[in-house]
Amino acid sequence: MKLQVTQENLSKALGNVARVANTRGTLPILANVVLRTVGTRLTIAATNLDIAITHYIGSKVAEEGSITVPARLMQDFVSSLPSGVIELKLDDYKLHITTDQYNSVINGISADEFPVMPAITDGTSWTLPAKAFKKGLQQVLVAASSDEARPVLTGLYIHTEGGKLYIAATDSYRLAEKEIMATKEEINLLVPANAMQELLRLLGDQDTDIEVTHDDQQVLFKVGEVELVTRLIEGKYPDYRKLVPSEFATTATLKRADFVNITKVSSLFARESAGSVTIHLDPETKQVSIRSIASQLGENTASADAVITNEGDITLNSRYLLDALGTLGGADVDICFNGKLEPCVLRETKASDYTHVIMPLKS
Repeated sequence: MKLQVTQENLSKALGNVARVANTRGTLPILANVVLRTVGTRLTIAATNLDIAITHYIGSKVAEEGSITVPARLMQDFVSSLPSGVIELKLDDYKLHITTDQYNSVINGISADEFPVMPAITDGTSWTLPAKAFKKGLQQVLVAASSDEARPVLTGLYIHTEGGKLYIAATDSYRLAEKEIMATKEEINLLVPANAMQELLRLLGDQDTDIEVTHDDQQVLFKVGEVELVTRLIEGKYPDYRKLVPSEFATTATLKRADFVNITKVSSLFARESAGSVTIHLDPETKQVSIRSIASQLGENTASADAVITNEGDITLNSRYLLDALGTLGGADVDICFNGKLEPCVLRETKASDYTHVIMPLKS
């Protein structure tokens, strides 16, 4: 293998790929990235056996070949080099990296030993708008579970209903759902949330469509010159829509910034009580107030002006409330519920494509 690439392209590719290289795994080669020439391009790939990322970069290939090298060392080294042309030359299992002022050798392992994710040969393909999907991921990922005891809840549920594509996540304490686009496709995928976290990072400011190809076992997302493949989670996703009420007895509309401020202040006094805060809606004073008590520290009540339909109280986890408010855009937000023990719904006042539900705490 002998080729030339620019430092900028190689550094960017390694930055995108090296994060999934697994240094704690039982297979030492999973801590490596594989470099392989494909025609006039160099591919850089890494996998942890659940997720694989491949980045294609243009290069001037003199001799074809492949090698795997330690991901962390390669990434840190290349990012430290000055911009310009880098020559990569493979001699036996030693990768020589040469620039005008640097000459280094990194010991590698044969690429034949590197595990390959099986190709999707007979899959279904469709496209996603990158901007809308990125926003959806930012709003929904926060609600996915990290508890491996219930694998289904560690995924994002990407599915169609009524001619529209939705993504949803829940950890059974909260739920987030985002409408992405209208579509005629029938889609029903359960994708690991950590893979979608990686995809979110890869999307950056991408403005083009994402190409999606999937079969029953895995899904491939192609973003420009980068491909991410991940295994799908087996199992049936819960019918989460049953949780979301269609009508509400008590609602309030207030400025999102005000809601964030009073929640932040109240959360400081809620640390002792596992983040528990009580929200009171008072139509007479036209205020939403949040009360928190810490027996050792004191207590706090913070209020904000709001438009309110009926009086009501609900006790929520302040961290979940702040997470939800962080995902909402727009100047005004609605908080809606039917009673102390019923689900609480938060959404943007002027948008109906995103819903965030938080289950109440027993006060």
